[in-house]
Amino acid sequence: MKSSRKIVVACDSFKGSLTSIEAGEAVAEGVRGALPDCEVIVIPVGDGGEGTMEAITRANNGEIVCCDVTGPMGEMVTASYGIFGDTAVIEMAEASGLTLVSPEKRNPMRATTYGTGQLILDAIKRDCRNFLIGIGGSATNDGGTAMLRALGYRFLDADGNEITNNIADLGNLASIDDSNIIPELRKCSFTAACDVDTPLTGPKGATYVFGPQKGATPDMLPILDNALTRLAAVAEVSNLRNTLASNAVAKVSNLRSPLADIPGSGAGGGMGFALLAFLKASLKPGIDMVLDAIDFDRKIDGASLIITGEGRLDRQTIMGKTPFGILNRALKRGIPVIAIGGSVDTAALPLLKKAGFTEVLTATPADQPLSQAMLPATARANLKYAIITHLNPRP
Repeated sequence: MKSSRKIVVACDSFKGSLTSIEAGEAVAEGVRGALPDCEVIVIPVGDGGEGTMEAITRANNGEIVCCDVTGPMGEMVTASYGIFGDTAVIEMAEASGLTLVSPEKRNPMRATTYGTGQLILDAIKRDCRNFLIGIGGSATNDGGTAMLRALGYRFLDADGNEITNNIADLGNLASIDDSNIIPELRKCSFTAACDVDTPLTGPKGATYVFGPQKGATPDMLPILDNALTRLAAVAEVSNLRNTLASNAVAKVSNLRSPLADIPGSGAGGGMGFALLAFLKASLKPGIDMVLDAIDFDRKIDGASLIITGEGRLDRQTIMGKTPFGILNRALKRGIPVIAIGGSVDTAALPLLKKAGFTEVLTATPADQPLSQAMLPATARANLKYAIITHLNPRP
């Protein structure tokens, strides 16, 4: 007969070794080995980055859809997204990600978010009307304009010519035409996972903070930033005075959309701004979007313990990463939380304990080489053994 004790396991992926579900199952095996009479529930989770789409989709018994779309540098790539009910879960990095481009080919003057728009369009055609979008890890700096073009928006210069490929041409943007957007788009709602507080433009904006890692050279930076500044100005005019002639915005080049200053509007090379300004999205911390989407609060009802973890536990953990988000939900219900990491920064232990973790465990033996510890079979065995040893220590 099962005991009434309920233990929830909710681990993020151990990057390079285990997915969220694999890490969770390894921990669950350890719990069952130490406490065989307990009810153990494994919930795959993520923080809006890699693995989020799979975690949310699997938690809701959804399906993964694959389709060929335009990659960040114009090549075709096969990208995946999740569907459950009328909800689509999309990771921008699947179609427009930095990891899809070799370092020598990275060029934010040309990188496009068109493929992300194609994923949204494909999901709309499959009757999805609710969208959860992770906007991290992009190779792009186009302000989400190519994504919007895939949905029917047109970006025009003063002569009425459409601006398409070169991001620098957005500096000549004069009007935005939404007369050809797909009708279903107006019935859709969007939530974006965003864990950076970067505004759209300026020295702390999308271009200057993230542009260099996407291949932007010093001479590109002011050009790219100017393009996004112009986009924000024209978007504001379009929103406030959509009856203006197409060349009227030339007189308001200093106008700035307040949406451009919202923390996170610069995420994804300005994708945050596009979602806010054109698709009326809400921005949420990644872990909150995920936990809400998987109905986490209901699933932990009655739990006596939660075990969470990620590849490395350090001071970054308490800055919005998965274990910290789970800890916050648990503390509101008085549920103790154990955190386990493949490795743990010992200097951060006081901070982790002060944050509220009951215990902080290291899975990897001190004498085990990293190359061995990263092997999936070894990582699973380490997690299982560490949990068994902690929950059922030998006398």
